[in-house]
Amino acid sequence: MRRPTVLLADDHEIVIEGLLRVLDPVFEVVGTVSDGAALIKTAEKLKPDLIIADISMPVLNGIEAIRRISKSLPRTAIVVLTMHLDVMYATEAIAAGATGYVLKHSIRSELLTAAHKALKGEVYVSAKIASEVMTALAEASRRNKSVTMELTARQREVLQLVAEGRTIPEIAQTLYISPRTVEFHKYNIMEALGLHSTAELTQYAIKHGIVSV
Repeated sequence: MRRPTVLLADDHEIVIEGLLRVLDPVFEVVGTVSDGAALIKTAEKLKPDLIIADISMPVLNGIEAIRRISKSLPRTAIVVLTMHLDVMYATEAIAAGATGYVLKHSIRSELLTAAHKALKGEVYVSAKIASEVMTALAEASRRNKSVTMELTARQREVLQLVAEGRTIPEIAQTLYISPRTVEFHKYNIMEALGLHSTAELTQYAIKHGIVSV
């Protein structure tokens, strides 16, 4: 019988090793990556049945990667595996297209359940925060989208890289755009978010799960 294929994304090797031990008996692990940009590229190449990804990853965070993969590979199920207990992270991840949200300390007890439910198109959230998350999702559906969601994909990329402490030339090189274009995006982000400094951008990005401390 064919085992579902899974792609893993986490920038900590020890987490990947733990995932392999849990998943190998049931799934065919077809690849591992350590940042969000690599996750998008590898997912589009391999087209796995399932992706298990962290939120806090370099270059491009997991939520932004999930948002893009959900559009290009709508049949691929996605489960977030994270240390973040904050309900906001879970609601952002599910809004981006994830159907599972599992806390890292619950890998052995909940990950396989979440994975199987995700493959069926069912939402699973770790029991510790499930009630709060469902309440938050219901409330979010009655409100407008967050300002962060209204930023363009490129602006969210620039925001993450600025918050990671990259210089304008470094961001330009990473994104293959000119430094002037980076400055333009940064200015527009600050205008859209009502912020006035790089420090405020960084604080905003940490608060909204775009980068971790």
